[in-house]
Amino acid sequence: MHFPQRLIEGYRAFRFYRLPAEQQRFVDLADRGQSPETMVIGCCDSRVSPEVIFDASPGELFVVRNVANLVPPYTPDGAQRAVSSALEFAVQALHVKHIVLLGHARCGGIRAYADPGEPLSPGDFIGRWMELVKPAAAKLGARGDEPLEKYLTRLEHASLVTGLDNLMTFPYVRERVERRQLTLHAAYFDVATGQLSLLDRNRRRFEELNVA
Repeated sequence: MHFPQRLIEGYRAFRFYRLPAEQQRFVDLADRGQSPETMVIGCCDSRVSPEVIFDASPGELFVVRNVANLVPPYTPDGAQRAVSSALEFAVQALHVKHIVLLGHARCGGIRAYADPGEPLSPGDFIGRWMELVKPAAAKLGARGDEPLEKYLTRLEHASLVTGLDNLMTFPYVRERVERRQLTLHAAYFDVATGQLSLLDRNRRRFEELNVA
C-alpha cells in the first residue's frame, strides 16, 4: 500500500519551508531534549489539534490525546494506564508547570455516551473507556426535557471538571498543586466558531477568552 499522498505533500512543505526556518530549534531540541512548560490532555478528534489552536512550536507542548479528553482517577493497578503514564512522565520527569484539559463542542464520544443510539464503534474498548463519564453525568442528573444539544454542552463541561478532580487524585499532582508548582486548567473549544472558553472556578462556569 502507498503512503498517503497528502502526508507526503505535507512533509515536503515541512522539509523545504518550515524546517529551514526552524532548523536551529530542532537542533537544540535534539541536543538538550524537551522541556515543555505545559501539558495538554485533549481529544483525539481530528478537528481539535492543540498545536494548531495554540499556534505552538515544536517542543512547547506535551500533548496527550484520547477519546473525549478523559482523565481516569489514580488507579496504579487499573487497566487505564496510557493517560496515567503520560501524566506521570510530564509531572515527575518534565516538571511541567501547567496541565490543560482541552475539551470541545460536538464531541462524538460524549454524544455516544449520552445518546442511547448506535455505539461510537463496535469494538471492545471505547464503551468501557466512556464509563469514565459516569460521575459527570451523575452530577448533572437526568436530562429530562432539556434539548439534547444543550445537555451535551453541559456534559462536555462537567466532564472537564471531573477530569480536574481526577487529576487531583494523583499524589504527585496534588502535592505540586498545593505547593503552587503546578496549575490545572480546563478549556473548551468551539469547533464551529474557533472560540476558546476557560473554566472560572470561582464562578463555576466557562467564560469566553477575549483576546481582542
